[in-house]
Amino acid sequence: MGTKLSEFQIFAKPIGARCNLDCGYCYYLEKEDLYPGKTSFQMGDDLLEDYISQVIHGTREPEIRFSWHGGEPTLPGVEFFKKIVLLQKKHAPEGRAVLNNIQTNGTLLDEKWCDFLARENFTVGLSMDGPARFHDGFRVSKGGMPTHEKVLRAWEFLSARGVTTDILCVVHAQNVFHPREVYGFFKEIQARYIGFLPIVKKDPASPSGVSSYSVPSKAFGEFLCAVFDLWKREDIGKVLIQIFEEVTRTALGQEHSLCLFRKTCGNCPVVEHNGDFYACDHFVTPEFRPGNIQQTPLNELLDSRTQQAFGQSKRNTLPGKCRKCSVLSFCNGGCPKDRFLETGDGKNKLNYLCDGYKLFFNHCAPFVQALSREYRSKTLGQKYLSMAGTHGQKPRRNDLCPCGSGKKYKTCCLNTNGIIRRQIHEL
Repeated sequence: MGTKLSEFQIFAKPIGARCNLDCGYCYYLEKEDLYPGKTSFQMGDDLLEDYISQVIHGTREPEIRFSWHGGEPTLPGVEFFKKIVLLQKKHAPEGRAVLNNIQTNGTLLDEKWCDFLARENFTVGLSMDGPARFHDGFRVSKGGMPTHEKVLRAWEFLSARGVTTDILCVVHAQNVFHPREVYGFFKEIQARYIGFLPIVKKDPASPSGVSSYSVPSKAFGEFLCAVFDLWKREDIGKVLIQIFEEVTRTALGQEHSLCLFRKTCGNCPVVEHNGDFYACDHFVTPEFRPGNIQQTPLNELLDSRTQQAFGQSKRNTLPGKCRKCSVLSFCNGGCPKDRFLETGDGKNKLNYLCDGYKLFFNHCAPFVQALSREYRSKTLGQKYLSMAGTHGQKPRRNDLCPCGSGKKYKTCCLNTNGIIRRQIHEL
């Protein structure tokens, strides 16, 4: 079927589920149980090189992308990642750019680490749940000690070196009721890129059906509405918030870049420390493991019937209630992991976050409609479409912006920035 590897964001787990923290809401720590009796979870040198080689030789685009996740991927140390970079340079053809992203809790990042990340042009996803009183409620060490101070220090090290850093803020049962304080904190530390990730975990024993730390659906919608209003009034073009980017993509008629809002999924698979391939970071279970990259080439696994069926099932199992919903184009039923509410027809399940999403998407609908009208106007339409290139392909957020500014697309003309920003300031 000719799957393009560049269409996927593969989460490589060089240390498996191992982590130096014991976050109360973590869904991945338990994945160690898939490998009973193992004491070492660090990806071996041969497998590491095999993985890097397969990604490089399977990518046809000028830019080759790697995403390093965990667990906590910094546990093997900076020397391990120096080895990664050397292997990438060994296998990458001349003239091809290799881009690395690492998602980290930040507690192990020191000046040596950050010097390396800056020198090798890594982008960093840093987990921080707002001010200390919300962050330290769940993000604690193995001994139960708070971590906010260490994460904030990592942020300062990264900022001082100009490392592009996205904040990943888990929205949970504590911080969800304080949107202004959470967003205000991120503005205070001058965060430019923020993602809000709602934590949802089923708990049949709970009256609500979810764990005590899970975010209430309506409250999550209210959280997003409050932050959106602040952002729209003060920070358009200054701060990029992932879910707001997705809203503007709907207004501009673009496909969602975030997997949970796409019509189909399956483009964010996992390669575990031993080469096991899983359909998705939230479905690392035996039934969603079509193979191992040491036995079956990565491109074949991405193109396998198992992976294709996994991706298509999101659309195929969409409840009738969703298909008739006025905000379907915004969320497309959300992430399958959160679809467990009964719909009354005894068939497909509704997303737990449905009420919150509907509240938020309806709240920003006037903004979307106004932006869509501006986008479709002759002047803006011609300017923006000319940026798409001769084949009509929109650049990705970390690509160089096609307007010629020399900046990355996400810091220049992506959605609410640059040319479009000038149109929506008056909305």
